[in-house]
Amino acid sequence: MEGNRCHVVVVGGGIAGLAAAWYLRQGGEGVRVTVLDGARRVGGKLLATEVAGVSADAGAEAMLARRPEGKDLARMVGLGEELRHPGTTQAAILSRGAMRPMPKGHVMGVPSDLASLARSGILSPGGLARVPLDQILPATLVGTDVSVAAYIRARMGGEVVERLIEPLLGGVYAGKADRLSLDATMPRIAIAARSERSLLAATREIAAEAPKDAGPVFTTLRRGMGSLPEAVAAASGAEIRTGVMVREMRRTESGWQLVAGPVPEPEVIEADAVIVATPGPSASRLLAGEAPLAAAELARIDYASMAIVTLAYPREAFPRPPDGSGYLVPPVDGRPIKAATFSSVKWPHLAEADPNLILLRCSIGRLGEEAVLQRDDAELVALAMAEMVEVMGVRGLPRDSRVTRWGGSLPQYDVGHLDRVARIRAAVAAQPGLALCGAAYDGVGIPACVSTARTAAARILDHLDPTGEWQKRADSLTS
Repeated sequence: MEGNRCHVVVVGGGIAGLAAAWYLRQGGEGVRVTVLDGARRVGGKLLATEVAGVSADAGAEAMLARRPEGKDLARMVGLGEELRHPGTTQAAILSRGAMRPMPKGHVMGVPSDLASLARSGILSPGGLARVPLDQILPATLVGTDVSVAAYIRARMGGEVVERLIEPLLGGVYAGKADRLSLDATMPRIAIAARSERSLLAATREIAAEAPKDAGPVFTTLRRGMGSLPEAVAAASGAEIRTGVMVREMRRTESGWQLVAGPVPEPEVIEADAVIVATPGPSASRLLAGEAPLAAAELARIDYASMAIVTLAYPREAFPRPPDGSGYLVPPVDGRPIKAATFSSVKWPHLAEADPNLILLRCSIGRLGEEAVLQRDDAELVALAMAEMVEVMGVRGLPRDSRVTRWGGSLPQYDVGHLDRVARIRAAVAAQPGLALCGAAYDGVGIPACVSTARTAAARILDHLDPTGEWQKRADSLTS
């Protein structure tokens, strides 16, 4: 503590760490915040760079608009006027050799409308005939958490898992349905699994309850989601230090001591409280000495790697312009591209930046597919170009391309994830002045990460100011 000011260190400068720094400023002038990140820039998986002269996201390109945390943060740091909505979110599935529309009324790929599912042609006749058997099969007993694949396969058959669920989950988690937790990744379906005999009936109820006038599902920023971290960092008033790798944390009588920098020339940083906002493996290493139980659980969270290949084609390269936001690919089809997004169709502001250009992104890599990611950038670009020639009939070469690799970037919410997170939080709660936030816990999207940041900041401010005076200041800032 310096005079009457408390010093809080946030380890990790992704959007969760930066949001935590912003929420900490609600503690008033009595809190000084330092953000430390080992990378050369802040922002984590949020990054926008130019392709063919147009600024486009190289990481996450959108956030859920129906969860308020991300939009609210953008507005509170001065980006409210920058929010943009998609022109279309009509996605397709490239299944069994043809582009097929997503069936109406699905819930994370789980069908609710059999007629729409039949019209889509995504499933084979045999796979389609299996789905309605859910309505007459005995209940599938679900007591504890199970994998997404185990439950949905039991109710609707393997093709629903392979050709609908896997592509959707692959787009969000780059994971596998036979490992991912039903409770953590499909909470509404998990509730239904414990209370309803028929999954089809349950998804119909969930689809019917969805608000019809709730507005767009997704939103982004005019200069890309990559513009959000810089704005949050500036608004936080925190000292932002990049290229500073924290190697060790230990408790002291008055707070925490962090050791950063190279081993021969270590830097010791004193703090009254710490928020760890790094991925699971690095958080595990930092907590190993003081919170070993939390560290052990964090070490068990697996991570998937992926790459995004962005291509910029002249509009005339397409025999006809894409009319949807993109498509997903079932892994069972064995294609290296798992998804393609037609960015300048999905986001009208990108088309306005250069009307003669079609920007698109191809996602490559799921859990267990690291071999394809070992290819060099030129090979990944060639894969994406070949995909566009085969699927979209594209002629000629792109004007520009960009390859962005995200190694170990997507946490896997395996079966038992929620219990694991509860054990991590219980172990951390025993350490005064320590909190965690980020994508490893309650959701990988931007609003979920911001929510964990707000909770972590509140825990630290309660520790520093148990009277709750900070909350009154917070209410005035956010009202």
